[in-house]
Amino acid sequence: MGIAMIPMEIRFGEEVFFDGVNLSHRQFFEKLIESNEFPKTSQINEYRWEEAFAELTKNGDRVIAITLSSKLSGTFSCAKKAASHFAGQVFAVDSLNASMGERVLCEYALRLIEKGGDAASIAAELDGAKKKIQVIAVVDTLKFLRKGGRISGVAAFAGEMLSVKPVVSVVGGEVKLVGKAIGSRRSNNLLMQLVQKCGGIDFSMPYGLMYSGLSDEYLKKYLQDSKVLWEGHIDDAEKIPARLIGSTIGAHVGPNAVGVAFFKK
Repeated sequence: MGIAMIPMEIRFGEEVFFDGVNLSHRQFFEKLIESNEFPKTSQINEYRWEEAFAELTKNGDRVIAITLSSKLSGTFSCAKKAASHFAGQVFAVDSLNASMGERVLCEYALRLIEKGGDAASIAAELDGAKKKIQVIAVVDTLKFLRKGGRISGVAAFAGEMLSVKPVVSVVGGEVKLVGKAIGSRRSNNLLMQLVQKCGGIDFSMPYGLMYSGLSDEYLKKYLQDSKVLWEGHIDDAEKIPARLIGSTIGAHVGPNAVGVAFFKK
């Protein structure tokens, strides 16, 4: 797609991997399910950003660096510091999002590039457009978000005790618990209601589905339960973009999550 991906680091004990490079998304979930150790993720430091920016700008190219939310990682801060050494050449954008939410912003950036915009104006446009991105997901358990320090232990404990399917969203760059329901059908219905509540999907902009684990069973179930969202917009549900969540975010949501990312109307 013309995008240079700078992978985050993930550790299982003493083993170190780079997300999507020497550890595929599927291999990650196999290790997550089988391992007794909770994986640890590391932000991309300033040195790695500088190294990447130097390589990407050496032929005179301009760079727009779209990062994971600054509320979830120090990666954006490091990117911004590194970008300051490439004034007028590199523009760092805090997506205030993650996973598919970050991806749809990247896809929108590609559209703007194809229209011939300059890097500075595109970065400014992305900073405004990102406020319309919605990411809503059903997770199987809050256990992984609690272990990774992304949600309070009280919320996680309550979810596990009640055996509910929590619904989470990225709000202001942070992961928030926005609802809960017993059973996958009710949680899928709640997810659909939340999509409609925020104004619905702008189908003229990038959008997509995401899932985690070793099976897309929950994804297919969600598509069936939420077909009212797509009817009249997409003639074949199989054409809806769907991606397996990577290890950096997969470590926090765990297996059997399913979600949607889109620009609201």
